[in-house]
Amino acid sequence: METVTKPKHIGRNISRIRELRGMKQEALANAIGVSQQSVSNIEGSETIEEEKLIEVAKALGVSADAIKNFTEENVINYFNNFYDNSASNGQGAFGPIFNFNPLEKLVEAYDENKKLYERLLQAEKEKISYLEKLIDEK
Repeated sequence: METVTKPKHIGRNISRIRELRGMKQEALANAIGVSQQSVSNIEGSETIEEEKLIEVAKALGVSADAIKNFTEENVINYFNNFYDNSASNGQGAFGPIFNFNPLEKLVEAYDENKKLYERLLQAEKEKISYLEKLIDEK
């Protein structure tokens, strides 16, 4: 008895990897220089040209082989191993995991301090102006 193995659906794999990366079709389309509708068509296709697959893989930050061999089970195993091995001390594989851009927070703090300084400076100028007015009246 012979079993026929179903070929991998490359478009579906691209779609799942894109979703796991938190990328929208529009962003992938921009990255590979096509329309969003083209990305939708690619994701609906069971096969894809090798050149286009390499382009898509590069935009997704994975290899073409990773797209071809993608399975949900591999993703689960990867994340289990990744978090077991690298995040046990509360940090990611390459240091702390930030849910914000620290540089943006620094710039925001600078802007807030600048605004506060400008308000204090304006209040002091108004006090000086008021005191000068009182002196001139005497």
